[in-house]
Amino acid sequence: MSNLDNMKGNRVLVVGFGRSGQAAARVMARMGAEVSVQDAKKESQIDSNLLTFYRGQGVTFYLDSMPPDMGAFDQIILSPGASPELGFVQEGKEKGAEIIGELEIAYRVGKGNYVAITGTNGKTTTTTLVGEIFRAAGRGTYVVGNIGTAVINASTESSEKDWLVTECSSFQLETTRYFKPVVSAILNLTPDHLNRHHTMEAYGKAKAKIFANQTEAGYLVINQDDRLCFSLAEGCRARIVPFSVKQELPFGAFLRGDTLVLRDDEKEIEICTRGDLKIIGMHNVQNVLAAAAISYFAGIEPAVITRVVKEFAGVAHRIEYCGKVDDVLYYNDSKGTNTDATEIALRAMERDVILIAGGDSKGQDFGTLVRLFPGKVKHLVLLGRDAHFIREACDAIGYGDYTFCKDMEECVRTAAALASPGDVVLLSPACASWDMYNNFEQRGDHFKDCVSRL
Repeated sequence: MSNLDNMKGNRVLVVGFGRSGQAAARVMARMGAEVSVQDAKKESQIDSNLLTFYRGQGVTFYLDSMPPDMGAFDQIILSPGASPELGFVQEGKEKGAEIIGELEIAYRVGKGNYVAITGTNGKTTTTTLVGEIFRAAGRGTYVVGNIGTAVINASTESSEKDWLVTECSSFQLETTRYFKPVVSAILNLTPDHLNRHHTMEAYGKAKAKIFANQTEAGYLVINQDDRLCFSLAEGCRARIVPFSVKQELPFGAFLRGDTLVLRDDEKEIEICTRGDLKIIGMHNVQNVLAAAAISYFAGIEPAVITRVVKEFAGVAHRIEYCGKVDDVLYYNDSKGTNTDATEIALRAMERDVILIAGGDSKGQDFGTLVRLFPGKVKHLVLLGRDAHFIREACDAIGYGDYTFCKDMEECVRTAAALASPGDVVLLSPACASWDMYNNFEQRGDHFKDCVSRL
């Protein structure tokens, strides 16, 4: 496949020293590569014990600096947050280095069968549910990737019979080359990360790499209701398995009335009804249909799929129910880091909403989102660096029911004061968390802590 099948002596630069970069550096060093790490952080910003451990493995660090010779590397392994467009990365490429990511290196040096799931929204819910179905079916299963566990840790531990259920971001996919899952899935495609990809065409192209190496023996599960998403499947060699909540399909997964149905070439299987599901919203019906199709075409028995989807209570930070205070319901949707995710969360609510939003806008346009507010969002509570962009979009349509707050504590107190019995307080920021928090999990946990103290 490539000289990475034997890493001994390879000169590797790992860019970024987060979870993914740490895992890649550790495994590459263990396999005999000459490993260097570049990170924008200063040495004082990184755990000294961590640095001591990796230096003990022979790893060289370039912290808050660049390697002096970018021609000294065979491979440059990018962490998801590191752009291939970085000047020193491009310099390395011009001097002959192969530019890849941790997902690709994990696939090359490890074992196991891959299920790969991508899309703008719903990835974590669908990946988690598929993982639970596979485990319930008795398969050796690792749930990895963008969901929080480095793929390379699992791939180097797994056997040829094990399954790696992998949540794949566009950042991870854009640096793949040989990666080939058994079953891939694209859930939807809406504007996101355009500050990185620049255009929807480039964003979609990165997502489509999920099935680029699949053959007729594989399956691609894809959303037929999303025209832009479905158009990505042109040229796909894998068997296309569509899913839809809008129409009955001759093959695939669909919603008929209130019943979720699977259909293959020979038979039809009723999985469950909408009323059987514990997770709310039509977007979650789509997620369940996708998960059911992924699992079924990976060979899981329908009875196992049915049992697990009925038991599934969802994932933290994705329209997560946090409790009731004075007959006001509180939901944590901190993983709603783009406008489409927040729109989905709003549509799932059947009560008046006090919405908490704002953060790192990632260059998004909030115009479409705010047009949902009249009649749905009783009041908007804004926080974060780019909250003024949401305010400007509100002003443009004449929506003025908003309040700015300095931090999450003030947001929750303000929302509670504005809410009436029967209302919902929803944290769904439509923005990334990086302006105030390390990640969306930290933001969501802070919200839940604030709610618990009401």
